[in-house]
Amino acid sequence: MRPLKKEKEQSIILISDDEAESTLGNSVLLVDPLEKPALEEEKSEEVVDEECELVVTFCKQANVMPHARYDCTIHPFERMECDTCSPLGKNADICNQCYCYICDKLASECENWTTPSLCHCNAHNKSKFWKDQRDFALAGILVMFNLELTDIDADLRHGGDLLLKFIQELSVEYNKYLFGEKMLPAQYECFCLPKFPPGQCNICGSRSMEVVYKYSGVFALVTRFLNQAERENPKATAVMFLGAAKEIAHHKDPALSWQNLGHTASLKIAVPCLLQRITTQLQRMLVLCDFPKSLYEKFVNFFQSISLPCHCFGFSNSLNVMPWDHVLLTTVLKGQNITGQRTLKGRKVFLWEPLPVIEARVEKLVDKKNYKEVVRYLRAVKCNDTKGLRHLRDKIPFYLCKSGDFLDAAHSLLFPVNSLACCTACRITPFEYEVYLKMFRTGSVPAGKDMLDSGLWITVGPPLKDGVLIKQALKLLYSNMSLYRNPKCWSTLIMILGSSNLLEKSGHLHPMSLKEPPLDFQEGVLAASCGLLEELKAKINVSLPPSIFSPHLHHEASLILAVQAIQQMLFCDLPYLTSFLEIALAFGNNFWALRLLLDHLSYEEHILHGTVNLILRDLHCQKAAMLKLWQNLGPQYVGEFLCLFLTCRHKKMQSIGLFTLNIITENLHMCPWAKHLCNFFHNAGLRHLPLGTAAHHEVSKFINIFENL
Repeated sequence: MRPLKKEKEQSIILISDDEAESTLGNSVLLVDPLEKPALEEEKSEEVVDEECELVVTFCKQANVMPHARYDCTIHPFERMECDTCSPLGKNADICNQCYCYICDKLASECENWTTPSLCHCNAHNKSKFWKDQRDFALAGILVMFNLELTDIDADLRHGGDLLLKFIQELSVEYNKYLFGEKMLPAQYECFCLPKFPPGQCNICGSRSMEVVYKYSGVFALVTRFLNQAERENPKATAVMFLGAAKEIAHHKDPALSWQNLGHTASLKIAVPCLLQRITTQLQRMLVLCDFPKSLYEKFVNFFQSISLPCHCFGFSNSLNVMPWDHVLLTTVLKGQNITGQRTLKGRKVFLWEPLPVIEARVEKLVDKKNYKEVVRYLRAVKCNDTKGLRHLRDKIPFYLCKSGDFLDAAHSLLFPVNSLACCTACRITPFEYEVYLKMFRTGSVPAGKDMLDSGLWITVGPPLKDGVLIKQALKLLYSNMSLYRNPKCWSTLIMILGSSNLLEKSGHLHPMSLKEPPLDFQEGVLAASCGLLEELKAKINVSLPPSIFSPHLHHEASLILAVQAIQQMLFCDLPYLTSFLEIALAFGNNFWALRLLLDHLSYEEHILHGTVNLILRDLHCQKAAMLKLWQNLGPQYVGEFLCLFLTCRHKKMQSIGLFTLNIITENLHMCPWAKHLCNFFHNAGLRHLPLGTAAHHEVSKFINIFENL
């Protein structure tokens, strides 16, 4: 016995520690130490409980508290295992504090207190039968999940109510399916003597009446229910999905032979299809939803208890999802196990999970911004869906960038996770290439979860050095032929190298105007670049000469190396290029670098002609876009651009400047800055330079237009 004090020690409550040892069950006795019975005033005896050293000197009749009928101290109770025919003994008698064990309300309010075949008055807590009855009364259909009453909340009850309604509707639809539809084949073979032609024998025709069983109605009903379940709260969704899985797993195909009616009408095709959807969703929920551990285990145990038909055996272990606190998983996430395998009782155990589980884990870790854990997990986990896993692993470099480790991200693009896979660089798009270079250049990343999200950018770490950046950028181009032959990628490379490492929050770069380095420096970089580029193509770990990539001219050296790489690309892959103008525009105000490229192209006549033709075609097709661009860039840029081409020693290259000048002349109403361009020509002395007959004529014509105004 244990004493509890109550109401300033005016009384003592004695509660039994072990209900089984008490003859009164859960009865409560109140003992008042201040009120002595008349008998005890004459003779007081001490009652001592030696086991717990409690001394009771005074007592009185207990106040009757609310209690189950079998604990009533006023009316005796007879116990039987499952007697429901009629009340036993005086079990129907009640006091005003007796409660029904099944309904959990006052016995006087119980509608089935003495109802034959129910007789709640006979219920007690020592019978498995009555305990099951109580659980079902309080938990409803949720009792099938073996849930404790303390586990059941409003969400679970709501899911149970929807599940019960669905089961009733499903029963009606399933019975329709079992009844089938009688179909008369258009042609049947006659087996009578004499034998009639096919389809003309009435006897064989009546025998050939076939019953077709179409599961489409059931499939549609289950699909609507699953759609509804996905809109509910996680606990309700889980209950509804598990209940639906149990119901459809018990469905049988009454057809004696295979009936190929389609994926929704054939039960043996439709049920696996539905189970695939159910198990995939449940796998994700077990990872993403923070179910209590006991509820998590009961959901898994319930699914494992479902007796699956032979055509659904593949789903037997679908919900054996590794919990987050599993030893193998936690050691991988913490970086203590990089291989994803361990030896258990002499047997190797691998971190293997189905793709939906992997996707869900990645989603949850990304939501928590645990990017390093995402990388460790994706590098270690294994899956039978190699293509799906490869798609997830292709995001490892981005997650490394999000964690601020740009150097490891650059290496991860070029090196596969294992020797059997190809590198991520083989599959990145031109837009992804641009985003990666922007991240490497600035040390900033998109604030969103995906690298393709437009929005704010945030700084997370130091950017790559120029020497490392140019090497990694060129290696990416050499590893992916579609990138290598895409002018957008080359223009991106030039644009990134010609920008500062400061990035606006909107993600816009700040272009730099680099001063033209000395000619001997340019020649030194060009001389060393041929060997460097060949080594980069061969994927050799190249060390850039410190004399070239000095702290003072590293930006210029990178740009010259990129120019040499573009030149080599044009010599080999010019026929594959679809544009060249955007590459020329990417140089921005660094016209010295663009001139360096054009001068080297003039040594190969066919390369020069092909490049010029590409630029002229681009200018012709993009006149409106170019006029708008020039409006934004201003007359200083346009003048530099025109002078660059008009002063080229090769007349073919001058045609680009002349064509550009004609576009401006024909659209003066769209070029309010054209007069300033005329002043630029005057200041540059363009009219007096030896440009050639055609160039002199067009420049003079343009200048005269504004002089005569």
